[in-house]
Amino acid sequence: MRGPKGSWPESVQTASRGRILFVTSNFPRWPGDSTTPFVLNLAQDLNELGWEVDVLAPHAPGAQGEEVLAGVRVSRFRYMWPEALQTVCYGGGALINLRDRPLNLLKVPFLVGSEFVRTLQRLRSRRYRLLHTHWILPQGFVGSLVAGWWGVPHVLTVHGGDIFALRSPILSPFKRFALQRADIVTVNSSATRSAVSRIAPDVKEMSLIPMGVDIHEDPPRGLAHSIRALFRRGQGPLLVFAGRLVSEKGVEDLIRAVALLVPSLPDVTVILLGEGQHRARMQAVAVELGLGDRIHFLGWVPSELVPPHLAAGDMFVAPSRRAPDGWVEAQGLGLIEAMSMGVPVIATETGGVVDTVREGETGLLVPEGSPAAIAATVRQLCQDRSLGKRLGRAGQELAVRQFGRIEVALKFSRLFVDAIARHERSRRG
Repeated sequence: MRGPKGSWPESVQTASRGRILFVTSNFPRWPGDSTTPFVLNLAQDLNELGWEVDVLAPHAPGAQGEEVLAGVRVSRFRYMWPEALQTVCYGGGALINLRDRPLNLLKVPFLVGSEFVRTLQRLRSRRYRLLHTHWILPQGFVGSLVAGWWGVPHVLTVHGGDIFALRSPILSPFKRFALQRADIVTVNSSATRSAVSRIAPDVKEMSLIPMGVDIHEDPPRGLAHSIRALFRRGQGPLLVFAGRLVSEKGVEDLIRAVALLVPSLPDVTVILLGEGQHRARMQAVAVELGLGDRIHFLGWVPSELVPPHLAAGDMFVAPSRRAPDGWVEAQGLGLIEAMSMGVPVIATETGGVVDTVREGETGLLVPEGSPAAIAATVRQLCQDRSLGKRLGRAGQELAVRQFGRIEVALKFSRLFVDAIARHERSRRG
């Protein structure tokens, strides 16, 4: 049976289970795009389990309106004309786009209205057995409005930013409505679960299912060695980061930590995988600190090249921090994928990160916003290589056991089967 890297259990049933509609505000715009690959991965894996997943997402400049992407049927709706005006989503996420460019707020009603109409049209066709919305606003709200009208159960997945940020008194009632009306709410970490419980303590049902990562049974060591030889200086260390280049990911803290490390570790270098609205500012900080030849901004690399880049590092650093709007790291898929490669991780003690990075057991935690703490912890791992190996092994075991795409897809599939069965019983009774 073809599927994500790894092996599906022999007992998995792959007979057709029916059609599901995913509605999301972020989705890969074209082949190779690294925008929220975890939503595409889940759709692919559910297809492998016998579901037929259709995806409805906002259109973006340069994207196709209708296509089959990696085996998944995708429909993208337009909400502004000309297409160049569609700037609310993508490019680092709607939260950043709304915060950095307030005029985008004027476009939100058009986005929500278009999504509402297209979701309603899809459900009216009565082809779907279940609606799965990603992020509370606007998808969860729209889904909670229309799912009951057309007799399909509604599963709402909270990814983190949608519950931690957007906390204005105006928006909170809409979030509460969406969470209370959904048949099932899924969350990706204990921090996300707590945040949902605070705003909507009376949800019908809540389940903790993290997003999954590829588990590589045979890591690409040869390619990793080549990447390591290209970027690592002398005795190193080579530090790696993967994620959006936005302020809340804490990349500037990592850059400033490197400046503190140079006197004691003159060969330290960093590779940064990712793009984002604040890349230019981060590059300016690196140049200002005289680190232009040590900090390598690689942008998004093809998904198949991410694992060898992670494996090339001596350690992975995830220095995320709380954003002014309340956002915190809900899960941290980049650090989990690094852990799955056996790379020791350093992360800030915030949000859902602590579910995965357990201090001194599966990684090392530092206070957020502290370049000095990051630098001290890098020195610690350089001085105690055995500690890094022990953390890497334990982190890899945890990632394989709890965060593989196969296990995550099976959990969602079982959840969907139960939700559909309960919904059909309630309609009959």
